[in-house]
Amino acid sequence: MKCVFSLAAFLFILLQFQAVAGSSLPVTRSIGAPVGFAAACAKYKWLCGRMAAQQLNDQTGIALLQKVNRAVNGRIIPAEDRPSSRNKDIWSLPVAGRGDCEDYALQKMKDLIEAGFPSNRLALSVVIGPQDQNHVVLIARTDGGDYVLDNLTSAVRLWRTTGYTFLATQDFQSRTGWRVTLAGPRAGEFS
Repeated sequence: MKCVFSLAAFLFILLQFQAVAGSSLPVTRSIGAPVGFAAACAKYKWLCGRMAAQQLNDQTGIALLQKVNRAVNGRIIPAEDRPSSRNKDIWSLPVAGRGDCEDYALQKMKDLIEAGFPSNRLALSVVIGPQDQNHVVLIARTDGGDYVLDNLTSAVRLWRTTGYTFLATQDFQSRTGWRVTLAGPRAGEFS
């Protein structure tokens, strides 16, 4: 009986560690895509399609994530969508080296797919970011968990360590769809 209890305690601790160290974002029901996503999906086939890719081990994959995150953050200048546009939220690749959060995320996704990262392991996510504003980041799923690539930091972090509240995430499998996420410090406010 003592062995069973010890084994149960060990498994509980192991599962708790895995939940923090390498967990995937929880998703629930389907939800409509953010404004601007459908137009971007139609414009960029790689955004919503499945692309053939090599299998990357976590070490190689995370190194690639870090490299792309730093490179894109370093070459794009933050800028809001063009005020002359009727649609206030245009999702596109950066224009003339300038872009807002979703433009950074799209560029990172494109660069990662071109470098061989599997497209079905990349998804955009809407979070509550600094100053309680909606913010878009790129999620990269590895065997070790879901990592966040963000234009506000050069660090690639596990989603639980960002301090963000995740609201909705592009479906990893059905790439035109979105799923409710509701995870992070303020998730309870939205359930």
